[in-house]
Amino acid sequence: MNAGARRLRVVYGDITRLEVDAIVNAANSTLLGGGGVDGTIHRAAGPELLAECRTLGGCSPGQSKLTRGYRLPARWVIHTVGPVWRGGGEREDEVLASSYRTALALAADKRLATVAFPAISCGVYGFPIPRACRIAVREIEAFLASSPHPARVDLVAFDEAVRREYAALLPGSV
Repeated sequence: MNAGARRLRVVYGDITRLEVDAIVNAANSTLLGGGGVDGTIHRAAGPELLAECRTLGGCSPGQSKLTRGYRLPARWVIHTVGPVWRGGGEREDEVLASSYRTALALAADKRLATVAFPAISCGVYGFPIPRACRIAVREIEAFLASSPHPARVDLVAFDEAVRREYAALLPGSV
């Protein structure tokens, strides 16, 4: 296990309840809330999050933007827009990798110690879970190998399929 892997762990549960510096929101390009984890984060954070997101002008796929966490235990929310799965021929892997890198770069710029990620694009966006989890682990481990921040990254599995995939990629981390 390399140095980056020791800073990466798998957590099973609800990302909105984690006491970390920042949670990552698998957002849509409007940043104005939606279904899945996006809607859950917006509901848990309260209307102040939506009000701040309205000032950001949206976000392009593969990019990330930062807001306060408001009523969440996390002080910050990093909103990132993952790709919609269209069969793999439209740069989906590259855009997903960029979502992880840009979110981690924002966390590092803020010198955040702890960040929690959902399985970006694995819900309604339809990205195949095994493929998405491999990209997540690869990008996070590469980033952690070259940056002291964040000190720890949690991969949050909301369902058993994602938890199993992360456990296979990161033995001993669950």
